Amino acid sequence: MLVQPLGGMLSDRSTSRFGRRRPFIFGGTLANVVFLAIIGATPLFIGSPLDEVFQSSLGISTAYAVLLVGIVLLQISSNISQGALQGLIPDLVPENQRGRSSGIKAVMELLPVFLVIFIGPLIDRGQVGVVMGIVAVGYLVTMAVTVLFARETPIRQKPADGVGDRFLRLLALTGIFVGATRLAVWLVSISGSRLTQMGVSREVQILLIGLAGLAAMAGSILIGVYFGASVGIGKEARQQTSFIWWVINRLLFLAAVGSIQGFAQFYLRDVLQLPNPATSTTLLLAAVAIFLIPSAIYGGTLADRFGPKRLVLYAGLIAAFGTLILLFAPNFPVVILSGCIIGLGTGTFFASNWALGTELAPPQEAGRYLGISNLAGAGAGIVGAGIGGPIADFFNKIEPGLGYLVIFTIYGALFLFSVLTLAKIRLPGQRTARSS
Repeated sequence: MLVQPLGGMLSDRSTSRFGRRRPFIFGGTLANVVFLAIIGATPLFIGSPLDEVFQSSLGISTAYAVLLVGIVLLQISSNISQGALQGLIPDLVPENQRGRSSGIKAVMELLPVFLVIFIGPLIDRGQVGVVMGIVAVGYLVTMAVTVLFARETPIRQKPADGVGDRFLRLLALTGIFVGATRLAVWLVSISGSRLTQMGVSREVQILLIGLAGLAAMAGSILIGVYFGASVGIGKEARQQTSFIWWVINRLLFLAAVGSIQGFAQFYLRDVLQLPNPATSTTLLLAAVAIFLIPSAIYGGTLADRFGPKRLVLYAGLIAAFGTLILLFAPNFPVVILSGCIIGLGTGTFFASNWALGTELAPPQEAGRYLGISNLAGAGAGIVGAGIGGPIADFFNKIEPGLGYLVIFTIYGALFLFSVLTLAKIRLPGQRTARSS
C-alpha cells in the first residue's frame, strides 16, 4: 500500500535516458529474483542452530523468519516495479485504445493463475526451489519483453518540487486507511459480543450484525480511501475527487469479488456439504475463468466504444446478480452458473475500470496516482476478508454455514454500492463541459 505509489512517484520524476518506467521495472525485477532465492532457500534453515534464539525472542523458527523476510522484501521490490509499470498505459496508449489495452492487461495478469495446476503438485512434493525458478523465469521474461519493446520518450527536466512531503503524505495515507479498517473490525466484534450478551434472537442478530458489517466495510472504504487518498494526493485533491471516487469504486468491487473467491471453498464444504470441496473449488474457478478472460478482452473493446464508465456500471450489476443466484443456489451446478455470471462481470470490470482510471489520472503523474489505487488492491483483503471473516465465524457458531450466506449478502450489496459511486465520477471532458 505504501511502496507502490512511492515507486510510481519516483518513476514519474525519473530523467533516465532509458525512460521513466523501464529502469524501475528492470531493477525491481532483478531484486525480485534475489528475494525469490531467499524464499526458495527457506527449507535449508529447518532445524537451524538459531531456532532457539528466534523461538525465545520472537516465538518463530529460523526458517519462518527467513521466509517472512524474503516475502516482505519481495513485496517491496515487486511493488516498485508495478508502480512504474502501471504508468505505461497512460504514457503510451491513445485514449481511444485504453479499454482494449486494459483488457489485455487484465488477461495477462489472470493467466498465471493457471500455473497453480502445475505448481501445486510441486509444492506438495517439497520442490520449492523449482517453483521459485519457474516464477523467476516468468519475471525475467516479461521484464525483458517490456524493456526491449516498450518505446518510452525520456523527460528532460525533473519536476521542481521535492519528494519528502509527498512521501510523508503516502505514509499518512497508509496509516489512515489501515486505522479506519481496524476500527471497523473492532466495532463489528464488539457489536456481536454485546448482542449475544443481551440474548437477542438469531433473526435480529443476523439483521443487526449484517447491517453493521455492511456499514463497517462500506464505511471503512469510504472514510479510509477518501481521507487517505486526499492526504496522499495533497493540495491537488480537490481537483481530483473523481479519481478518489474511482479508487473507492474499485475497492468496493474488489473487496466483494476477492472475498467471494476466498471463501468459496468453505461455502462449498459447509453450506452445500460437498465431499471434495477443494476439487470442486478448482472446477468452479476454471468455469469462472472461461467467462472472465473473454469478457476482459471484449469488455475493454466495448469500453473504447461506449465509454468505460458505462461498462463499469454494467459490471457491478452483473456481479451483484451472480451473487444473488449464489445465495439461493441449491446445488453445485447452480453455483457454477453464478460463478460464470460473476466472472463475466469481473472480467468486464477489470478492463473497463482500469481504462477509466487511466483517463482520470493526471498524465504527468500517472505512476503516483495509479500507485495510490493500490489502496484498492492491497485493501480489498483487509476490508472484505478482514471484516467478513469474523462475521462469518460469529454466525457459523450459531449455525454451521450461516456465516457465509450473511457475508455473501454483504458482498452483493458492495457490488451495488460500487455502481452508486459512479455518480460521483466525472470524466475530464465532462468536467470541462460543466465548467464552461
